[in-house]
Amino acid sequence: MMPEPPPDGPPLVPSAAVILYEYPFNERIRTYLRLEQLFRRLAELMARDQPLDHHFAIQTIFEIMDVASRVDMKSDVLKDLDKQKQILNSYRGNPAISERALDGVVAQLDACFEGLNASNGKAGQSLTENDWLMGIRSRIGIPGGTCEFDLPAYFHWQHLDTNHRQADLQSWAQTLAPLAESIVLLLKMLRDSGAAQRVVAPGGQFQQNLPQGRTFQLLRLRLDPSAGLIPEISGNRLLVSVRLMRTGEDLRLHPAGEDATFELTLCA
Repeated sequence: MMPEPPPDGPPLVPSAAVILYEYPFNERIRTYLRLEQLFRRLAELMARDQPLDHHFAIQTIFEIMDVASRVDMKSDVLKDLDKQKQILNSYRGNPAISERALDGVVAQLDACFEGLNASNGKAGQSLTENDWLMGIRSRIGIPGGTCEFDLPAYFHWQHLDTNHRQADLQSWAQTLAPLAESIVLLLKMLRDSGAAQRVVAPGGQFQQNLPQGRTFQLLRLRLDPSAGLIPEISGNRLLVSVRLMRTGEDLRLHPAGEDATFELTLCA
């Protein structure tokens, strides 16, 4: 089974109440966020019952395999899991920390580490041995390349009953589950490390110097959509900058030029 999407992550369907933007400060977190989005999409598509939804579920599996195809992807995730475990274990003996809660999170990290470490090769490696799936993969990037005259066996599969198709999808997705569970847990812990603050952007511009000696990995920005503002975010280890924009009649973004407030969270 694929893990449930974290409740505090960006929703696939935008919320009318608030829009959450996330900006990664390094390539590793950028990759984690892309994978999280793909895993969330896959879980949502698999739960539906239409053949078209299941077609895009298969396409999403291939996208996950492509994103996770980096040679060092698995080792990066394992290192991050182990690093988080060491950080948590350093809190043992602190009277302000619940040992029971600490044990629970460490157990989750151990389970993710063991599951991912036990998987062979890259994410979805075993799926590359499935000639039927790889035949679809070779055609799915071609516009209209999965028509019935190109892939009659795939066309037949799309006409099988919903339970059959969902069982196949669950089987294929299960090979990706160790990576999905690890990514979800690491991003949850990263998001939980930040404290939200309400900030003002005079004239639609906001800048904040980052404290020395602390490396932030993720910026989270919550904005009321009723104002019609769109943030352009940039940042590095020294400075964060947000410029608020608005879509003009020419459908291009233009500086808003007005005072605005939003919620900002920096996660380390």
